[in-house]
Amino acid sequence: MKQKKIYYWSPFLSPIATCKAVLNSAESLKRYSSNYESYILNFFGEFDKFYKTQEKKELKFINYYSSLTNFLPYKGKLKSRLSFLIFFILGFFPLKKILIKNKPEFLIIHLITSLPLFLLLFFKFETKFILRISGYPQMNFIRKFFWKITLKKIYLITCPTENTLKYIKSLNLVDSSKVKLLYDPVIKVKEINNKKKEKIDLKNFYLSVGRLTKQKNFMFLCKAFKEIIKKNKKVKLVIAGNGEEENKIRKFIRENNLENNIILLGYIGNIYPYFRNSQGFILSSLWEDPGFVLVEASYCRAPVLTSNAWPGPIELIKDDYNGIVFENNNMNDFLEKFKNFENNKKINQFKLNNLKLIKKFTLFYHYKSLSRLF
Repeated sequence: MKQKKIYYWSPFLSPIATCKAVLNSAESLKRYSSNYESYILNFFGEFDKFYKTQEKKELKFINYYSSLTNFLPYKGKLKSRLSFLIFFILGFFPLKKILIKNKPEFLIIHLITSLPLFLLLFFKFETKFILRISGYPQMNFIRKFFWKITLKKIYLITCPTENTLKYIKSLNLVDSSKVKLLYDPVIKVKEINNKKKEKIDLKNFYLSVGRLTKQKNFMFLCKAFKEIIKKNKKVKLVIAGNGEEENKIRKFIRENNLENNIILLGYIGNIYPYFRNSQGFILSSLWEDPGFVLVEASYCRAPVLTSNAWPGPIELIKDDYNGIVFENNNMNDFLEKFKNFENNKKINQFKLNNLKLIKKFTLFYHYKSLSRLF
């Protein structure tokens, strides 16, 4: 039986959770079936570090502009938009040529989707295009109009949560039968089981993880812990991640003499032992879709306190069932729920209930779901 070629398109400027989803999706097809041959389009050098490591050499990459992302600006809205424009211009003809010449069965597009969708609109390909919704889409008039005319030729749209699925269908931009639910492949069981055993020096801390951006709402979390620390000098918050709000957060910590209680770790390559050894994981995001860290924390048996952010967290974590949920960006509610979180006798039951959540985010579950869509 001839293998079906599956291509993944997902250019990015700085590593985000979607990168892991792309790599894990391609790996799931390779691991569980011989019917598919998956390739990751490493067009601008965005996947270079994965391509060059021994760990990822079982995956196939199509390389084009080597290391271009190292020279493009990504901090700031205007600079990142300029980089995306460069991606579009430099990628237009090469991507068109690859699709015509290699004729993959499917092209799954995750990030910077405007380029492949533009090609789909104006050219005819034998390849079937699948639009993967990666993160909650911010819809404006231009994007709505562009999607309405391009999605007429799309093969499928896949959504990471049921809430996003309902939202995309409600826009009436595409035949609803083309919109499907597909959970992200977040959990690699053996890999996480090995990595979470690594020893760390920190003890007795609450953990939050993510890029230091407005979306993740870490300033809110730091202000909340300032109030908590007034009553409990021993409580400790550890934040893992970096981003454009780092200096702002460090300044707040320094000005309020919180250096011993709020610790910024920066980017951590292996976050799993921190999940495992924490007193609990806290997600303060304004929105997430679905929220990879929620899934990873749950797998590592960390109790979860999360905002009711839409569309992912509110769907994944049910208050007083598999975690504690506070009203998004509400300081009083957070402080009240944190008290409940500290002393909750149901924590072990929350962990057990979260096992049901985890299964649908494994590589095998993703493979089964994706192969059915193919």
